[in-house]
Formats: sequence, C-alpha cells, structure tokens
Amino acid sequence: MNPRKLPGTVWALGFVSLFMDASSELVHSLLPLYMASVLGASMATIGLIEGLAEATAQVVKVFSGALSDRLRRRKALALLGYGLAALTKPVFPLAHGLAWVAAARFLDRVGKGIRGAPRDALIAEVTPPGARGAAFGLRQALDSVGAFLGPLLAVGLMLLFADDLKLALWFAVIPAALSVAVLVFAVREPSVADATSPRPPPLRHAMRLPGAFWRVAGVGVLCTLARFSEAFLVLHAAQQGLAFTFAPLALIALGLAYALVSYPAGVAADRLPPTRLLLAGFLVLALAHGVLALAHGPSMILLGAALWGVHLGLSQGLLSKLVADAAPASLLGTAFGVFNLVTGIALLLASLLAGVIWDLAGAVATFTCGVVLAMAASAVLGFLSPRGPVATQP
Repeated sequence: MNPRKLPGTVWALGFVSLFMDASSELVHSLLPLYMASVLGASMATIGLIEGLAEATAQVVKVFSGALSDRLRRRKALALLGYGLAALTKPVFPLAHGLAWVAAARFLDRVGKGIRGAPRDALIAEVTPPGARGAAFGLRQALDSVGAFLGPLLAVGLMLLFADDLKLALWFAVIPAALSVAVLVFAVREPSVADATSPRPPPLRHAMRLPGAFWRVAGVGVLCTLARFSEAFLVLHAAQQGLAFTFAPLALIALGLAYALVSYPAGVAADRLPPTRLLLAGFLVLALAHGVLALAHGPSMILLGAALWGVHLGLSQGLLSKLVADAAPASLLGTAFGVFNLVTGIALLLASLLAGVIWDLAGAVATFTCGVVLAMAASAVLGFLSPRGPVATQP
C-alpha cells in the first residue's frame, strides 16, 4: 500500500512516537552510566529502578486502555501520557540524588503506560481493516527511527561535550516538546457522535475478550519469552571492546534495521498469512542470538543487534494488527492494554532469566539459551499453525 494513502492521523502519531522515542532513547542510552558514575548507584539499584519502572508501565496500560474505551477520548489520554513523559526530561540533568532520578524514571514510564493503548486503539479506529498492517508498520517504523536517532544523538553529544553527561541529557527536552506539539496540533480522532460501537463493559469484563484475542496474546507471550531486554546488547558490546561512550552503537544498529523493516513488514502483514511472518521473525531472532553468542569483537555485536532489529520489525507491528483485528471495536483500548501487560510480564521474566544465566555462566550461555528459546518458540508456533493460532476473526 502507498503510505501516502494512510490517514493523516496515522502519520502524525508516527512522528509523535519518533520524537518521543528519540528523547527517551537518548536518556536511556546515558542514564545507567549517569546513575553509576555521577550518582554512585550500584548495579543492583539500577536494575531495581529499571525493573520497577517497566513493570509499572505495563500495569498502567491496562487501565488507560480500558479508560479510553469508556471515555472515547483516546487523544486526551495519549496527550496526558506524552505530556507527563515530556515533563520528566528536565528532571534527569537537574537531579542531585538517586531519588530524583528514580522518581523521574517512574513517572516517565507511567506516561508510557498511559499513552500506549489509547494511541494504538486510535490508529485502529481511523484505519480501514485492510490497511491496518501498513498503518501499524508505518507507526512502528517512525518510532524505530526515533530509537535509532536517540542513541546516535547520545554518542554525538558525548563526543561534542567531552563526556558531559548532564549537558547531553538536557537535549532530550527538545524532541519531547516537539512530540507533544505534533500530538496537540496534528492528531485528529473520530468524534464521540461518530462512534457506532456500544459502551464497553467495565474493566473486570476484560476476561470476556474473544478467544481470537487470547490466541494472539499467547503468541505475543511466546515471542517475548524468546527475547530479553536490549540492555544486554549494550553490556555485551562493552565486553567486546566498545568504549562505553560508543556502546549505544548496538542500539543504533538495532533501531536502523527495525526502522527499515517495519513498514514493508506491515504491508506484507495485510497480504500474507501472519504465521509465515511470525515464523520468519522467530528464525531471525534465533540467528541474532547465535551471532551474539559467537561474537568476537564489535562488528559481530552490531550484526547481531541489526538482526535483532529485523526480528522486531517482522513481529511487533504484525502483533499490533492482530490485536486490532481480534478485539471488538468497543474493547480496542482494553485489548491493547491487556496484551501489553501479558507481554510485559513475559519480557520481565525473560530478562530476569537472562540476567541469572549471565551471572552464573556468562554472555555466551545467555545468548545460546536465547537460540534454544527462539527455536522452541518456532516449533510451538509451527505445531499450532494448522489450528490457526493467530486467526483473528472474533
């Protein structure tokens, strides 16, 4: 599909994601070093802060999605989430203690939790069903451009300002403000009067989502368990000889591949059986883990990170399309919230397992385990596919 034929709101939300992701990834690339070297935090403390922040985001998504269904004001909730995240950005360079950083990181993730489900539900509402793969692929591609630009800006600013972390962190304020401005002035949503779906049931009725949705959620969990936090890529890059200033290059390689693959994969999702694309994504993830397990030097780390980005491009926009296709119109926000919750829990478990293996046996064992999990996920998906595990018609 020609991307110019997609609704303007989809494009606008894509650029909202691009600017905010550039801001957040700039911070995320530098924050661990800032907490450790400037604020004197231990690795355990850093891990606790990150874990609690991400877990909070996943829980909030459930409630924000359901609330957007009840209020039918998805833009307002998205604006609250993006605005809250933008307001936290100046706190990081101004912080004089770990408590301030922890609070800012917590509120930033709360903002992410508030905005995610309403934004995705809005994309589903304004896009014809036959173009949803392209729409989610486009938004994901633009989001991934931001994920590429953020670490790139971090590396450039650290070089320009002689490793002045506080000064580099200030630059995250600019794209965050641009994100909110685009959301305010360029995003349009259908009026309440135009909505034809019935008022949704309360959140406690989320378990009544159709079986098609829960099959998609199960595939999402399967996909996520075979993957873990991208923070391990940065750690592995540092171990393989990249100076800490340049370790974010792993995230740059990932983000670039993610951005290049997301939209073509989204278009393909509107035309091809979803199981085929998901299997391809699992196999690429297994290959990425294998390259990272065998890596000897920065070049193989960057190759493995790029393959990781290809996997994300093949799978993430597709899963969003499948959620949108499987959920009733009155429960779109709720469905995205529940999906994000269950996959977020899976990512937490996968990252915890990866950290334990890394501590006990090292990086090679961690990524070798990743190969095994990705291949096992491929086998399970292949076994289930005759029954249509990702058939989405409710």
